[in-house]
Amino acid sequence: ALDFPLALLVSAAAAPQRVFKRLSKMPAKFDDITKPAKEVLDDDYKTSGYQFKAKQKTSFNDAVLSTDVDLWGKDAIVTPAKLTWKLPKPFGCTFIAVDKLELDKTGGLKLEAISDKVYPGLKVKITSDCKDPAKITAGATYTGLKDTQVIVDTKVSNPQDVSCEVTRTQGPATLGLKYAKGSPDFAVSFAEGPLFGAAVAKESFAAFTFAAHYKASPDVRCAANYSYGGKANGNWSLGATYSGLKGVVAKAKVQQDMSVSCSMKYTAIKGFTPLVGLKYDQSKGVGFGLQLSIE
Repeated sequence: ALDFPLALLVSAAAAPQRVFKRLSKMPAKFDDITKPAKEVLDDDYKTSGYQFKAKQKTSFNDAVLSTDVDLWGKDAIVTPAKLTWKLPKPFGCTFIAVDKLELDKTGGLKLEAISDKVYPGLKVKITSDCKDPAKITAGATYTGLKDTQVIVDTKVSNPQDVSCEVTRTQGPATLGLKYAKGSPDFAVSFAEGPLFGAAVAKESFAAFTFAAHYKASPDVRCAANYSYGGKANGNWSLGATYSGLKGVVAKAKVQQDMSVSCSMKYTAIKGFTPLVGLKYDQSKGVGFGLQLSIE
């Protein structure tokens, strides 16, 4: 069932192409094909809760420690925290890197180790919760084919439980195919000048997501999305971002339930960034959130 759509995608992408100006040399991952619109509609909306984030690079083989603390938590722990270490050269070893070693508020661990030294254009990855061997996953990303990215992930204890995706840029378009749990998903995006559009088909063509992005000026970006079919049927968002003031990024959006959200991120001093957000919902009233990031 996988061979035909995969062969169709690769053969179509291999046809002669004109040279277009593209946003990036390497195609996005399948889940990031709608990223330009997501950045406007989803990123940096802190409309509830209070959070402190800090990132510190150390001299210990360039290790980085990130701390996320939620203030005044809802449970018995009023300052639940998450610690994340990144070790590019663990104990001086450059063959493998610990991309993530995370400790959450419950004491749970997440480990992600990667290496791009195995073969040119190939990056291998292993993830684990450091507790259950059945949850260990192995993956590989191959970018050795021009304008193409192939990603495969599987559970080590059950290799049949596999997911794979192929994305490829074809002129101003990006084509994507993802196969997981016996069902293929398809995606396509198109970027030309200030315009961007994308469509994603999931659940055997039963659920569709459409996204659009327009860069009106260097300081103004607009975006919209709409879901048809599936659990999110009828959901939509319309928003804009303004970055014309030095150090300030202001955002606003409206959604299908007529809720209105806005946020402002201000880089007052390099490495010191407060983010504040508001949301008005007709049924829930006004929500407020604040995040402070230091690095």
